Order: sequence, then C-alpha cells, then structure tokens
Amino acid sequence: MDPTLVSFLLIAVVVIIVLSVFLSFFPIMLWISALASGVRVGIITLVAMRLRRVTPSRIVNPLIKATKAGLGLNINQLESHYLAGGNVDRVVNALIAAQRANIPLEFERAAAIDLAGRDVLQAVQMSVNPRVIETPTVAAVAKDGIEVKVKARVTVRTNLDRLVGGAGEETIIARVGEGIVTTVGSSGSHKDVLENPDMISRTVLGKGLDAGTAFEILSIDIADVDVGKNIGAHLQTEQAEADKRIAQAKAEERRAMAVAQEQEMKALVVEMRARVVESESQVPLALADALRTGHLGVMDYMNLKNIEADTQMRGTIGKSGEPGTGDMKDGK
Repeated sequence: MDPTLVSFLLIAVVVIIVLSVFLSFFPIMLWISALASGVRVGIITLVAMRLRRVTPSRIVNPLIKATKAGLGLNINQLESHYLAGGNVDRVVNALIAAQRANIPLEFERAAAIDLAGRDVLQAVQMSVNPRVIETPTVAAVAKDGIEVKVKARVTVRTNLDRLVGGAGEETIIARVGEGIVTTVGSSGSHKDVLENPDMISRTVLGKGLDAGTAFEILSIDIADVDVGKNIGAHLQTEQAEADKRIAQAKAEERRAMAVAQEQEMKALVVEMRARVVESESQVPLALADALRTGHLGVMDYMNLKNIEADTQMRGTIGKSGEPGTGDMKDGK
C-alpha cells in the first residue's frame, strides 16, 4: 500500500476526531441557529453549559421559541430552571399558550407549577378548554328509606393562582359525593329527588366545593338518577328479626329458670320424704323405749294399734268409693 495514501488516511481520521471533539464542546450549528433567530448567545456560554452538564439544545431551542413569541425571557432563567430539574420546553410552551389565550402567567409562576410536579401546559389548556369530571355512582338514602343512586358530571377549569398547593380532582369528586349524600338525605322522599334532580346541582354548587382546590367549578350536571333498594324496610326487617331473637333468648332463659326451679322443688320433696322416712323409722324405737321404761302401757299400745287399723280401714273405704276404682258396683 502506498505510504502517502496511508498517511493521508491517518491525517483524515485525526482531523475527523478533532472536529468531533471540537463540535461536541463547541455547538457551532446551534450557535448559528440562535444567531439566525435573533437570539444573542455567545459560543463561550454554550461551552460553559457543557461544563455544567447542561444540554445546550434544551435551553437554546426553547429560548428561540420564547424570543419569536415575544416573551422576553433570558438564558439564565431557562438554565436555572433546567438545573432545578424542571422541564424548560414545557414551561415555554405553556407561556406561549397562555399569551395566545390572553391568560396572565409569569415565568416564575409557571416554573413553580412545573417544579411542583404538575403539568403546567395541561393546566393552561384546561383554563381555555374546561374539563368534565364524571363522578362514580353515589348511593344515598332519603328520609323515606329508599336508596337513590346518583351520577354527576362536574365541569371544571384550572385556577392557575391556586395550582401550587391546591387540592386535585380527587378532592373535587369527594366533595361532590358528600354534597349529593347530604342533599338526598335531607329530602323527605325519594320522589322529590326524581322529580327535581336539579335541586342536587343547585345545593351542591352553592356549597363552594372548589375552595382550596386547584380548580374552579363551572357547573354540576346530574347525569343519571336511579332508585335502589328499600333500605328502610330492610333495616326494619333486620330489627324485627333481632327483636325476635332477643325475645326467644329471654323465653329460653325463663324456661331454663322454670326447669331449674322444678328440679329444685323435686329435690326438696325428695329430701322431705327422706326426713319423714327417717322420722318414721324412729317411731318403733321410741315405742319400744317407752314400753321398756314404763311410760307406755300394754293397753295404751293396743289402743294405738286399734286406732291405726281403724284409720287404715277408713282410708280403704274412702278410696273404694271414688269413681273409676271398680270396687263399687252400680254406685253402691
């Protein structure tokens, strides 16, 4: 291979490498584009951005758009926002959109909204074109015990002044649901809600539900109203069933107490009979002792036995005279 050609190729490779390194630190094309667009930025400034680990195109291109739109921004504002972790291109687009829509919005506020984690461009678009938020189905019970299911559509637009620190859509939906439950619950009958669903809109809208939020409620429209279960009747049925179970439990308690008392009385009767038998068993011993000690004579003992026999006979005759015994025939 010709040594001259080899030397030429080596020189060409070295030149290409040097130009690549030079252009990576000195963005000449970007600098030319900025000058052609009327943006005065020095090449040293672009090199300094490289040293600060800032991509020059992400600063210069948005600055070109801002200059063409007449926003009057400078490169230091955009670079400081980029270093803070913001989206420079989105902020500039939001400022341009706000200017076209005649919405007062300064760079500092837009940058604060962007750094707060909100989409500032979408916020400006919602200020121009309000958004409709559809709430989930909210179930509420009127005073007559009938359940009413309501679904509403809330039209909101962004309030840029309260976007930083203001509550989001979830708060709006929760407050609207609370207003629906309160309005339906204060209605005397579910028929009133079905006949005049707009009273929900008026009542809820008059509560100022957008206070402290990042939105302004323009209107609340009732999209659907349905009749649900008879909650009052269901609760009464459950209460009646609970009362029935309580009454059954009390009756079972009284029955158990009665059975316990009966068992106690039976045990008492058995004990008394045992005492009587024990006492009767002591009678012969007492008689024997009386005869032995002379306190009772033989004639007295015989008279006692005659009295017992007479008593036993009278008892037998009395029993034989009772109906159904079969001892007496034809009533004799």
